[in-house]
Parts: sequence; C-alpha cells; structure tokens
Amino acid sequence: MSVAGQMLEAYPKDLGGVDRQKLQECIDACFECAQACTACADACLSEDMVAELTTCIRTNLDCADVCDTTGRVLSRHTGYDANLTRAVLEACAAACKACGDECARHAEMHEHCRVCADSCRRCEAACRDLISSLG
Repeated sequence: MSVAGQMLEAYPKDLGGVDRQKLQECIDACFECAQACTACADACLSEDMVAELTTCIRTNLDCADVCDTTGRVLSRHTGYDANLTRAVLEACAAACKACGDECARHAEMHEHCRVCADSCRRCEAACRDLISSLG
C-alpha cells in the first residue's frame, strides 16, 4: 500500500463518502505525474533540439505544478469542499490531457516524452474517475 493509502487508512474521521481507493489512486497518480513531468522537462532541456521542445517544456512544468497541487489538495480532508475539489480535479485532468498530447507528439523521438505521456494519461484517467465518483 502506498503512503497515501496508509495515510487515508489512518485518517481519524469519515471521508464524507469519497471512495478511498479512487482517492488513493488519484493522489498517487498526481504525484507520479508531477515527477514524470518535472523529469521530462529537464530531459527536454538536455536534448540537442531544445529549441523545438519549448512548448513541451512549458507544458511539462505547468502540468507538474498542477499535479503537485492537486495531490496536496486531495491529501487534506478536514473542512472538505466538494466544489473546490471538483474544480482542482478538472484543472488537473485538463493539464494532463494537454501535456500528454504534447509529449505524445515527441514520443517516437524521445523516450522520456513517451514515459511522461503515459503518466499524464494515467493521471487524467484517475482524476476523471474520482470526479465521476464524487456524485
């Protein structure tokens, strides 16, 4: 079980009907994606054709920030606000879609972009899955 899962299990109050498994999967996906996007941006900066990757780098960094923030927001449950949570999840899904699409354009040439695109797709799906379970 991930640390996020352990912390959710240890939380002393009810989560207000939020599906713990989907929440854990989304938190894990957000932090994994933030790391993948950060590493991909750095790898892009090391490529000889860096000038052609500026959009990818920017998208990576934006997605990393949004995913990190989303993972942190989802990790807090006291005073839970469903509307804010839904908005943050929608923003994260949108950032992951944009980054996944951009990285997919470079995936055949750069393995780090392929790995990042896959991580973005998983995170986008986890966000959408959690949104659909919020009711």
